[in-house]
Amino acid sequence: MKIIVGLGNPGREYAATRHNIGFMVIDRLAVALGVTIKKKMFMAMVGQSLINGEKVLLVKPQTYMNLSGGAVGALLKWYKITASDLLVVYDDMDLEPGKLRLRPRGGAGGHKGMQSIIQVIGTENFPRLRVGIGRPPESDFETVDYVLGSFGSGEAEAMEEALDLALEAAVCAVRDGIERAMNLYNRR
Repeated sequence: MKIIVGLGNPGREYAATRHNIGFMVIDRLAVALGVTIKKKMFMAMVGQSLINGEKVLLVKPQTYMNLSGGAVGALLKWYKITASDLLVVYDDMDLEPGKLRLRPRGGAGGHKGMQSIIQVIGTENFPRLRVGIGRPPESDFETVDYVLGSFGSGEAEAMEEALDLALEAAVCAVRDGIERAMNLYNRR
């Protein structure tokens, strides 16, 4: 069994914000896999499906971004899954809008949701899929306002393409492994 976690914040006011890229990818995966994410479990909304015969749990923590680790840790423990069977999808300001980066492990890079997960599960050794949202223009935004803001009209098309690619990359990571997914999707 694999767990794909999309990071975001619950609530309509956050639904279309940059910080909710992880939730957006999970929602697209759910549609593509024909599953609904409606079961509440350990501070998360979950749905279960199959990718190439492998059980996959799609997860949207409902704890707000900075406390995501509580939901992720509880699910790993409940399903007796190791961190290597986890894939976390989240936004990254250090990547240009729409760029993807898959990695088999790594630090939090200042992302509070990732810091929470690493702290709770006790390791950095789990795959992740970062979706670039870019940095705010220096004089225009504070970081918090930027990540909790909606995409501008110039970003919308790039982000739609990125969400489709992120869906493909997540499926590839489950089906063919993180290394294969990295080779195919980190170049785009």
